[in-house]
Amino acid sequence: MKARITCLICLLPWAVGAHADPINVALGTASSFAVLAGSTVTNTGATEINGDIGVWPGSSLTGFSTVTQTNGVVHNDDTIAALAQSDLTTAYIAAASQPCDGTLTGQDLGGLTLNPGVYCFASSAQLTGALTLNNAGANPNAAFVFQIASALTTASNASILFTAPNQDANVFWQIGSSATLGTGTAFAGNILAFTSITLDTGATIQCGSALARNGAVTLDANSVSIGGTGCDTSIGGGPTTPPITPVPEPGTVSLLGSGLLGLIGYGRQRLRGPAV
Repeated sequence: MKARITCLICLLPWAVGAHADPINVALGTASSFAVLAGSTVTNTGATEINGDIGVWPGSSLTGFSTVTQTNGVVHNDDTIAALAQSDLTTAYIAAASQPCDGTLTGQDLGGLTLNPGVYCFASSAQLTGALTLNNAGANPNAAFVFQIASALTTASNASILFTAPNQDANVFWQIGSSATLGTGTAFAGNILAFTSITLDTGATIQCGSALARNGAVTLDANSVSIGGTGCDTSIGGGPTTPPITPVPEPGTVSLLGSGLLGLIGYGRQRLRGPAV
């Protein structure tokens, strides 16, 4: 009896996933840049960069005598930086155009556990403590987009954690103005800021990038890496924010209900035996 019911359920169409359509945000040539600015890149102290560094249409690079760069090239006001800025603009617009799965306006991201999807803030966003991203067992198509209308600010020692590794290319922070990462913040994902990005002392982006369209990127003894080991740890997290699981269509619910009732009636008839 149970086997028959289970089989019927398996054959019924069922909506799965948090986002109706694939989330498509491609960085293009900007994907090789750990740091990209529109006006200037300024650094203080010992900073480590894994990936390209670029600025366009500005041409100011300050404090780079204490920057250690691996697996990358500096592109100062050249055609490669210009193309990367063009691709960044395309990615920014794509991220901003995704339909929202959940609105988090007024909520602190700290303490939340979020499933893949698009999360929106009508104004600014704050991260205090740890945000955990549930990336569905390292599913390579599990993407996260955060649409923030104005500024993003993180508190000191804030962090972003994952339930599985290899999500560095699939997390996007689309910022309507500027982003500031507080002292010691362990951040993750690609920051796509309309204006500027500031990393306070010791803040890190170990699996993402700092990409500013028009303003500056300001560094202070930081580590920014387009590939790293910061995406493979989770401490669990708080409640998962809705909406993340779509409700079945009414027709599906009706079909499921009628099918189950029919099978239950059939089972009862079998137990009573043939009519006499």
